Amino acid sequence: MRVQEARDLGDRLASLILNRQFEEAYDLLLPVLSERTPFCLLDVLGAGIGKAPQEVLDSCLDRIAAQQTMGGWVVIASALRQQLVLDLTGAFERCRKYIIAADVWYAADSFGERVPGPALVSHFEPALALLEPWREDTNPWVRRIVGVAVHYWAKRARGKASHLTQAATLLNLLKPLFEEGSTDAVKGTGWGLKTLGRYYPELVADWLVQQAGRPHRALMLRKATTYLAPELRQRIAEKML
Repeated sequence: MRVQEARDLGDRLASLILNRQFEEAYDLLLPVLSERTPFCLLDVLGAGIGKAPQEVLDSCLDRIAAQQTMGGWVVIASALRQQLVLDLTGAFERCRKYIIAADVWYAADSFGERVPGPALVSHFEPALALLEPWREDTNPWVRRIVGVAVHYWAKRARGKASHLTQAATLLNLLKPLFEEGSTDAVKGTGWGLKTLGRYYPELVADWLVQQAGRPHRALMLRKATTYLAPELRQRIAEKML
């Protein structure tokens, strides 16, 4: 499948969904989900599906979610990304619902990089407010996504000085998760810290020094210091002893 073919299929699926022909839409999508379709093409399909009005879109997304396919989660996440401008709060609510339903790391990360991550880039303050309660969520996959979203933001910021204040704000967002015990959630938080450290090393190093004395998993610190220079890692290690 080529990109244009994926766009055409996405538009056709959106038309079927608009007419509430959910089973017909799913039958058309199923062969794509059954194959090893590249995520970039699944994103195109999801973007097309996401053009459908929310009042009919949910039924289709639930139908896709019921099959628990890897590609299906990508399609759902990409469809929800289209809703960020129209209904930011609703997109986050649906994202959380599907993360819990999927109950697997690759689905959680697919959602994190397609819904809350892009939301931080385009709607920083409101997205931040929506993410804050996820830090205390009872589901570890939901807590994991906070770090994944920060990772996505950091990739897009790429160390620009104009984003330094936002980077510091995101470190504050991750602060309660530094003591996280769930390995799955630790990996997400560590991923966010690692990417922030790649682009804002001095800021992250100073922040890590401030966490000295707080209980934490060794995995958290190991991931957070991945890209830091040896002298920065040494300074952190001395404080963490």
